[in-house]
Amino acid sequence: MARRVVATGLGMVTPLGVGVEKNWESVISGKSGIGPITKFDVSSFASQIAGEVKGFRSEDFLTPKDARHLDIFIHYAIASARMAMENSQGWR
Repeated sequence: MARRVVATGLGMVTPLGVGVEKNWESVISGKSGIGPITKFDVSSFASQIAGEVKGFRSEDFLTPKDARHLDIFIHYAIASARMAMENSQGWR
């Protein structure tokens, strides 16, 4: 039997912004999320540009203790999932 998936809400953490509205505003205004890498030293790399997430605040989604114990990509996943749950009509 095939599994079914239902998308009930949206949540986004991308180089264009945090949240669906911010991402959509960036898309319709033609903004690019690509720019110089600022989170670590790239002087020895051939490419020095990337799509970095800017303006993300882990404390908006996680306790300080949890944030210390998890990698940043997990912060992004938790934030996206929480926003998706809040965005869904059935979430209370």
